[in-house]
Amino acid sequence: MLFPSEKITIELPKASLEYFPNFFDLQKANELFSLLQNTIPWQQDTITVFGKNHLQPRLTALYGNNNNLYQYSNVVMKPHPWNSLLTFIKEAIEDELHNTFNAVLLNYYRNGADSMGWHADNEASLGRNPIIASVSFGATRPIQFKHNTLENLKHKINLEHGSLLVMKGETQHFWKHQIPKTSKPVGPRINLTFRNLL
Repeated sequence: MLFPSEKITIELPKASLEYFPNFFDLQKANELFSLLQNTIPWQQDTITVFGKNHLQPRLTALYGNNNNLYQYSNVVMKPHPWNSLLTFIKEAIEDELHNTFNAVLLNYYRNGADSMGWHADNEASLGRNPIIASVSFGATRPIQFKHNTLENLKHKINLEHGSLLVMKGETQHFWKHQIPKTSKPVGPRINLTFRNLL
């Protein structure tokens, strides 16, 4: 079921990135994608960008150990309690990384028009040097990185079906990342970012 046989360490200044292309095998990834797509209570929030309100260009959900709220871009999310599906995925990642997580933010990109803009996971509630474990199911979409001050420092990773990307160390303090829109025909994608909310 789990074949994290390949770990790719990505060398970037002031960043620590590890990529597991086949963390979940194809059969399990297909099963998990279908369950996530059909059982999660997806929502679409309104976000505030440069003083204007917009519908978030993707669907989201938050799950966690307690009632700790998560806030970003004027959105306040209250976590649902863990279910068996998300607990299974969480424990598989925790076993590999020898690290525990108490919350997961889920993003559902319905098509190429859904996206996530440039940001860093550097909210105070995540603490300093957070470990963010990001698992992807469905269509392959690129995640782009850019350094906060060095304009020529950029990187792109194609996040494949069943893959795991781990961002840790100083990554969130020196780099931003995004999932850009695309005009190419692309199927739905579901991404889960496991984290610890203080």
